[in-house]
Amino acid sequence: MGGIVLTTFEYCRVLIVDDEVLIRQGIKHFMNWEQEGFHIVGEASNGEEALELIAELKPHIVITDIVMPVMDGEELTKLIKLHHPDIEVIVLSSFGEFDYVRSTFQSGVADYILKPKLDLQHLLTVLKVTADKIPSLRAKEAAGGYRLSMEKIFEKMLSGYEVEYDAKDVAAVFPHRYFCLVGAGLRGRKNQAKHRLDSLKQKIEAEINTRLTDAACRLLPTDSHIRAVLLNVDQNGLAALPGWAKDTAELIESPDDIVFVVSEPFTDFAQTGHMYKESLLRLLDYSFYFPGKRLLIYNELPSPMPIADTFHLNRFTEEIKRERFESAFRYLREHVEALAAGYTTDVFEFKSFLGNLIFNITVLLGNMEYGTKELEKNKYTYFKAIEESRHVHEAVARLDEFIAEADKCIAGKAAQPGNANMKKLLEYIDEHYAEPLNLTEMAKHFHFNPSYLSSYFTSHNNEGFIEYLHRVRTEKAAELLRKGEATISEISGLVGYSEHSYFCKVFKKHTGISPSRYRRQYMK
Repeated sequence: MGGIVLTTFEYCRVLIVDDEVLIRQGIKHFMNWEQEGFHIVGEASNGEEALELIAELKPHIVITDIVMPVMDGEELTKLIKLHHPDIEVIVLSSFGEFDYVRSTFQSGVADYILKPKLDLQHLLTVLKVTADKIPSLRAKEAAGGYRLSMEKIFEKMLSGYEVEYDAKDVAAVFPHRYFCLVGAGLRGRKNQAKHRLDSLKQKIEAEINTRLTDAACRLLPTDSHIRAVLLNVDQNGLAALPGWAKDTAELIESPDDIVFVVSEPFTDFAQTGHMYKESLLRLLDYSFYFPGKRLLIYNELPSPMPIADTFHLNRFTEEIKRERFESAFRYLREHVEALAAGYTTDVFEFKSFLGNLIFNITVLLGNMEYGTKELEKNKYTYFKAIEESRHVHEAVARLDEFIAEADKCIAGKAAQPGNANMKKLLEYIDEHYAEPLNLTEMAKHFHFNPSYLSSYFTSHNNEGFIEYLHRVRTEKAAELLRKGEATISEISGLVGYSEHSYFCKVFKKHTGISPSRYRRQYMK
């Protein structure tokens, strides 16, 4: 796993600490730091993470932001100077953080740089001046002809940065024509059981050395939940890859939460970063939708299902508000089933969709004065369970559990006196909305006094009688507009309005746009 070229002097080791990943990546990949005598040994998002890495990586210099979560730069600086006095600290700060900067100078920082005007060439100058203060370090500019180590080349490629390298040096390490990525990952991207991944990686490398004897391979510097190897093979090795992968997956005993993947082959070493992201990582994501498969090979996946239709949140919300819970939850389940059937659905988006629906349903039921105390208390448990789901069936099961609990809330309110009568009134409106319906006619039908019926309706429903009737008619009109078969004037009469202009006024009030514009937007 060594680099292409070895150097003879000691690098100045640098650790970057900042809660903004773009800042860390920008500094890390701004230039060929090794050519200037520096080695970025690691990065952390807060002071607490930094202290753990300092003990492990032993940097000479720490570049740290001031304002960070968990532990800020001020406290980090004090602890570094207390426990690691030989380490120099450079502070990144904004204009409004002078008091913090002053306190860090009192703690012994080497220098500070204003973050809004972060000039990385200036940072290089500051680093060199700071490195000169370290007696044990011979931080010198490397002699001409220096080239990046293979590990650094991979690191830049996998981070999406372009990298220059000597093709002859790469050919010496990878002599064959074809490349392929082989990896193992945790289903659902869970940061657990990393030691099992390390064990699995060792077994994969052993199988490569045993079965693909002519192959060249290198371990890639990947995230903690993934172990990946770049394979370089000839024509025979490429042909043997699928069979080798299947045999290896059967031989290697791994738990169900670990999946083994083989990427699409490629011939250009420069494509390594692109293929890592677009092939290997995609396959690992797809495994969320194939809980029964322990091996996924790029060309052995089933044809993707058609993309699921857009979920109409307004339709779902209105069904809930009108207490058509069975219809609303049936629509939700059908949409989730369609999403789950398409393995190309982004896993993060799928889980976020389920979490957002749980949040929205809880809020809607609370606004409708259902007893949602238990739902409110348990919703974060559902969020976490969905986030940690290893495969699609686990995530959907958590949604079903939530819906079952929501049904109990709904049933509890339905059992209260008066709700049965209200349900009959709403059903009557839904059936007779196209007629010239009014409170007087409705009161006669149900043997109520019209004024009593008006107050009863308002006290047992979130909307008054007229507002509810307009909403029902507007929804029915929207359905007809989407079908595109009847004219707007015809639709006006079909949903109970004798005056076309009044219909347009009501429709715009409830939807924010005119019927004609609604139809154009939907058709577009």
